[in-house]
Amino acid sequence: MENNYLKKNKGFSLIEIMVSLAVFSIVVLVAAGALLSIIDGARKTQALKSVINNLNFAMEDISRNLRVGTVYHCDEGNLPRDTAKSCPSGASSIVFKPYKGGLATYRFKDGHIELSDGINSVAITAPEVVITNVKFVVTGTDANDNKQPKIFMTIQGYAGVKLRDQTNFNLQTTITQRILDF
Repeated sequence: MENNYLKKNKGFSLIEIMVSLAVFSIVVLVAAGALLSIIDGARKTQALKSVINNLNFAMEDISRNLRVGTVYHCDEGNLPRDTAKSCPSGASSIVFKPYKGGLATYRFKDGHIELSDGINSVAITAPEVVITNVKFVVTGTDANDNKQPKIFMTIQGYAGVKLRDQTNFNLQTTITQRILDF
């Protein structure tokens, strides 16, 4: 009778406890890894959203200013700055007359896009955005060509400071002069 009593009240063995702790530890490690991965993904998504908003603002600013401007030409250095000229092969900067008057230049410089009025220059892209290539292709600027002046713009680069968080982008847009070209 005493042997039956000992068999019924028997607890977990040391091996059973160690196995259950090992299984529990594995489950906790997997769950913690998944949680850290989700947090890292959310952080990267938030940073990318901020960068994309900055790029959208820059593209919209460039498009708006070029759309209402006139006298476009790629800044090739040897043209009078107030002369319109098509450049079908493209360049990394463009000179134009803004609607307010004067002259302005958008150019690719040191990994960002800057706007210059001839006196002051200001970067219009955030430091987290690294521009690797900008190209402006200008067509239709010749007088009496029956074509509205157009600018085809491409921007390539990457966003993100850390190498593992970098995301490449390639943006392009076509801008047509708003003022009719007679």
